[in-house]
Amino acid sequence: MNSDRSLPSPHLDVVVKGSGPALLLAHGAGGGIEGNFGLVLDDLAGDHTLVGPHYPGAGGSPVATEPLELDALADQLVGEAVAAGQESFAVLGESLGSAVAVRIAVRHPERVRALVLTAGFPVADPVLALAARIVKSLADAGRWDDVARFAHLSCLSPADLEGVQPTDLDTQTARTLAGMPPGMLDHFDLVSRVDVRADLGKVSAPTLVAVPTGDRLVLPDSSYRLAAGIPGARLLELPGAAHILNEADRSTWLHHVREFLGALPPTPA
Repeated sequence: MNSDRSLPSPHLDVVVKGSGPALLLAHGAGGGIEGNFGLVLDDLAGDHTLVGPHYPGAGGSPVATEPLELDALADQLVGEAVAAGQESFAVLGESLGSAVAVRIAVRHPERVRALVLTAGFPVADPVLALAARIVKSLADAGRWDDVARFAHLSCLSPADLEGVQPTDLDTQTARTLAGMPPGMLDHFDLVSRVDVRADLGKVSAPTLVAVPTGDRLVLPDSSYRLAAGIPGARLLELPGAAHILNEADRSTWLHHVREFLGALPPTPA
């Protein structure tokens, strides 16, 4: 299969595991492959080939020297998949990765078999835009502990918050701080500039949109707008789920995603 666009040379840190039809993973801002998909990597790798590139400044990928651009990032992820031997694939996008996935589907439609978009957005809603500004402001002031605290709390659902104890919050915040990648601010800068609204109607791949209805970072309405704008998109609501899915919600997600992927036409030999 030949793409109608030239692809950049591979240079990102990429997780490749499993065998079978390919799944290209697009993670969220300030996240990574393990952070976003860790609960389901082993399961999906049992019958799929997973290709999980880390964005610049995440995992072992070098930090960007210029502001990230959505087209370039989309092409880079496709280039990494092709370099890993995968000519076509479904794309699983989470949060910012959903916008990346949509742009991949529009720029490389001949390669994309399906999309699964979780906690995604076509453009930053007011809450997400404000969150990006707060993260930048705190980081510019050197208040990285507060960045971690804000990021962690934003990714909890209302139900999660009811059970949080102060000592637990301190422990969880420290874990969040330790896991924040060097490129986090670059990722959130891209979040503030993303706009794929004009792309939605051009998506031809079968699409499943998963909506965590307890998401406090990306408002559920943003995911509903993705589903409404993409022709034929299926909607999966995860009642009360947070921006980062917990084990129970991820298990529900996995069941429906497997059902969706299993209904796709076989991958051409």
